[in-house]
Amino acid sequence: MDRQEAETILSSAGSLTDGEFPLLEAAIACAIHEEPARDAAAAREVAAIGVERLTQRLKRESPEEAIAETMAGDLGLSGDLFTPDDPDNADVVALANRRRGLAVTIGVYYLHAARRCGLTVQGVDFPGHFLLRIETEEGPLALDPFSEGRVVLPSELTRRALHAGLTPNVADRLDRLMAPVSDRAVLLRLQNVVFAQASKLGDFGRAERAALRRALLDPTDHRPWLDVASAREGQGALAGALEALQRATALDGGAALAARAQRERVRLKLN
Repeated sequence: MDRQEAETILSSAGSLTDGEFPLLEAAIACAIHEEPARDAAAAREVAAIGVERLTQRLKRESPEEAIAETMAGDLGLSGDLFTPDDPDNADVVALANRRRGLAVTIGVYYLHAARRCGLTVQGVDFPGHFLLRIETEEGPLALDPFSEGRVVLPSELTRRALHAGLTPNVADRLDRLMAPVSDRAVLLRLQNVVFAQASKLGDFGRAERAALRRALLDPTDHRPWLDVASAREGQGALAGALEALQRATALDGGAALAARAQRERVRLKLN
């Protein structure tokens, strides 16, 4: 798979409904788009083993125990505590080899296995740290894929929410703290992480690719094109930045005032 083929896959995924969204294949396409000419077989093999092991464990263990033991115990997936800014942490293909990464990258494998085994597991866009929500007979539980899938108690969720800056009246609302998001939103969060890390380092080429992937995955949102424009401007590609800003304005012409202002600023640089 080359970069153009990856973009075709992402564009196709972006046109599907949330219920049809192919999370694992789209995540693999994102990884290949960032670094082409790699073999994604290892990622698919890890995913397949996860489904096989989880199927067996569910025969004798509770859902929350089975998925944690499968992903962290059998597959050895856990958070990278020592090199959290390593770009490989946000790459599902690299994760298949290193077995360490970000919570949201690991979460892709949890969600894929859960779907195949009939479990109701969804991503939770928790502030500052991605979590998973699993439905059990006793009610929903929060799992932390970064910490080997351990259950996060309600009191810990509130503490984390307060630490992240949420107000007390919001931090006590478990229904809001554990609100599930779509698989598309999970992958968009991962690309947001890539964009933020790359922008911080001044790696505008990588930032542009991450923003472009967001644009393909969510084709109705104008905001990724603003980030594409910003990254292109950072590389001195002003004509490309202007094109991206025009796309943003076309998608949300009535509200994208920032896009219009930024477009005019870039146009002045071109003249």
